[in-house]
Amino acid sequence: MSADYHDHDDHHPSPWGPHDWGHGAPHNSWSPLILSIGSGMFLLTLGGLFTFGEYDGRYLPMVFVSLSVMAAALIVWCRQDMSFDGSYEPRSVGVPFKNIQIRKVGVWVFLMSEMMIFSSLFSTYMRYRQGIPRCDTVFESGDWVEGVAVTCFEPASKLIASSWWHIAPGAINTFALIISSFTVVQALRWANKPVGSVDEEVRRKRVYRYLAATWCLATLFLTLKMIEWFIGFHVPEIGFLGLHEHDIHSLYSEGYLINNDHYQAHHYVDEATGAHMVANIQVSATLFYVTTGTHGVHVFGGIIGLTYLTYKAWTGAYNPQSAVSIEYFGLYWHFVDLVWVLVFPFFYLY
Repeated sequence: MSADYHDHDDHHPSPWGPHDWGHGAPHNSWSPLILSIGSGMFLLTLGGLFTFGEYDGRYLPMVFVSLSVMAAALIVWCRQDMSFDGSYEPRSVGVPFKNIQIRKVGVWVFLMSEMMIFSSLFSTYMRYRQGIPRCDTVFESGDWVEGVAVTCFEPASKLIASSWWHIAPGAINTFALIISSFTVVQALRWANKPVGSVDEEVRRKRVYRYLAATWCLATLFLTLKMIEWFIGFHVPEIGFLGLHEHDIHSLYSEGYLINNDHYQAHHYVDEATGAHMVANIQVSATLFYVTTGTHGVHVFGGIIGLTYLTYKAWTGAYNPQSAVSIEYFGLYWHFVDLVWVLVFPFFYLY
């Protein structure tokens, strides 16, 4: 065995971090693989924990095990990246990605796979939206019998878009994500300012504050989503605005649920006879929660990434040489923003 091999073996990167980037990328990192395994375990056990609304506690221990596996993988991955200073950023040498950073190519390939996921969700939504008669159409036709559930499509917008207060969380979330894309760009702009053109302490503060602002906006998004789904809120009386005191009920309290095959809404009552139409809305509710929930999971993943990026920015690690990490995250975050711009009119307005 050659002496050169032994020399390089002294710098063999640890699969558990931290990593010496001066000797190349940590190709032997186990973190992505372990994170993928943990994510698969989590989705599988979570599906077993709640099956059509029925709780099965036997899966609960494995849910926590899978979460622990994912957390361990993320911690190791962060340890390996923490020492990255931008000194090692390999570029592709072949077409069609020649002279483009390999990590950027990887991000774009990942985003293309994500596009397939959301394209499938949107196409499924459009197929069932056009293929199943709307509940209000069925009600107006009179082709229903009281006490017998009729399968029909009840869009969530029937409840959400019924008033400004119902749609307020979704509207605020739209503006929050749009603004968060701006704050990410500002963080990248300050990190990319040439050395000497700005005080390094000013750079550090601007970068971590813009990233922290993005984190806050993403957290606001998920908080309002939980209020919309499960909690609801109270609107106080404001006389000079003409507002009367009332409660805005959550989708959960309204009965808009994946497992609801006997949905009863106050607007499906025959005024002449008092008969109440009962609807099976499992398809429409499932499409709403799966699509918006999948997007919410991506926002939560962004929050995890922003937590790490903000901490690293607080240490002053970002400069023109290492700012590419913020750029790569920004590509992902802009994609999440764009998807919501499509989700909002499809599921909240139409």
